[in-house]
Amino acid sequence: MPFAQTENLNIAAFDRMPSPEEITAHVPLTDTAAKVVLEGRQTLQAILDRKDPRIFVVVGPCSIHDPVAGLDYARRLKKLADEVSDTLVLIMRVYFEKPRTSTGWKGYINDPHMDDSFRIDEGMEKARRFLLDVNEAGLPAGTEALDPIAPQYYGDLISWTAIGARTSESQTHREMASGLSTPVGFKNGTDGSLDAAVNGILSASHPHSFLGINAQGQSSVIRTRGNAYGHVVLRGGGGRPNYDTVSVSLAEKALTKAKLPANIVIDCSHANSWKNPEYQPLVMRDVAHQIREGNQTIVGLMIESNIEAGSQPIPEDLSQLRYGCSVTDACVDWSTTENMIRATRDILRDVLPKRSAA
Repeated sequence: MPFAQTENLNIAAFDRMPSPEEITAHVPLTDTAAKVVLEGRQTLQAILDRKDPRIFVVVGPCSIHDPVAGLDYARRLKKLADEVSDTLVLIMRVYFEKPRTSTGWKGYINDPHMDDSFRIDEGMEKARRFLLDVNEAGLPAGTEALDPIAPQYYGDLISWTAIGARTSESQTHREMASGLSTPVGFKNGTDGSLDAAVNGILSASHPHSFLGINAQGQSSVIRTRGNAYGHVVLRGGGGRPNYDTVSVSLAEKALTKAKLPANIVIDCSHANSWKNPEYQPLVMRDVAHQIREGNQTIVGLMIESNIEAGSQPIPEDLSQLRYGCSVTDACVDWSTTENMIRATRDILRDVLPKRSAA
């Protein structure tokens, strides 16, 4: 008598996914891009080590859905980055994976055609090509690591990585972070608590062994060395922001108690702006003045920004999409972004060198 089937009962299909090696062969790393990636990582490490007094700013769309508009944004950002480089280091926010509370568009990799066709094989190659273009334009890129396999496909093109509020507590993501080649920012939990982020940094700083894939797409036991450049990202939560001086002081104490470097990044969006992009400039100005008035631990900022302000639903007819406007969280527009970054540069330009010596 045959055994009853006991596995894959809810699986509709197994579609072959090209290996990281195959995708990379189609979109190879260039010398120009490699130089930008490595210089971006080294600069961020120097900031976290307090060898570089500048502040880094991860700025860009909530998510990438249109590579043409995304590259348009990148070229604008590169010009601005050069203008403020004496004070600020700009990293383009390039997010391809969107965690959903229930349902919704999961991002450019998962559904690049935005029609529920879920061509992840195409999305991964398109995402890698976009990252290559951004780095070729001279901008280092930052992203959120959501799928633990995805970094094998494009991690060589990333300079900074975030672990999101929903995944900072996840053992899988802590293990992954321990092997990433970039500095990693762990966000506080959606309830505003710091424990998950602090414990995530601690965990990721140690070696781990876990299941994953290698460049050939084979199941492998991945053994990591640990990541020495974990830091906390304050993004608010639990119905309140946490960029204020009291919240920053509490974060400093939590990191010191855990015997971790007191490196703090402030996310001007999400709960820190009550998900209202119009408040992001106010958050950024407040944080800049904290630094000007003597704060020694804030090393970075995050901004959700796009060419056009606000957000839009995904229409059935994709030709109706507004150019350069977010399809996920609402963003500030390009003009506001320029004003925010230039104002922050003006506030900090004469104080950061003294801060370095403190």
